[in-house]
Amino acid sequence: MPKPAILSSGIKNVQFGEQVKVVEPVNLYGCAIGDDCFIGPFVEIQKDVKIGKRTKVQSHSFICELVNIGDDCFIGHGVMFINDLFAEGKPAGGDMKLWKATSIGNHVSIGSNATVLPVSICDNVVIGAGAVVTKNITEAGVYVGNPARKK
Repeated sequence: MPKPAILSSGIKNVQFGEQVKVVEPVNLYGCAIGDDCFIGPFVEIQKDVKIGKRTKVQSHSFICELVNIGDDCFIGHGVMFINDLFAEGKPAGGDMKLWKATSIGNHVSIGSNATVLPVSICDNVVIGAGAVVTKNITEAGVYVGNPARKK
């Protein structure tokens, strides 16, 4: 009977700030996490992600490459960040030139099960639970729904 290739996850090549708390199991690699952050269990943060100071990332969230998150943010349970828009009608796979970046400002709270496509979100924004952010947010406020709109 064939044996599968077993790949391990864990914490590899992470730049941690002071007083960071991480609840395992997690998959963190090649990222930078600022001072006084909290990372909950079952979180994946991929390479080249930068997370600012005092930011909390709750369980089951996925933060893909090309995402920058500011200071004093809250990422709720099960939040998904997307960097591949299937620009050619299929997954880009390893073709990073097709991936897009996401920038999250300071004091941004993203509710549980929200999905964030490659966008920029300004400071002082609340994204409601379950919202789907498809466009840049340039004005502070509360955004809800699919697609997310200012309330």
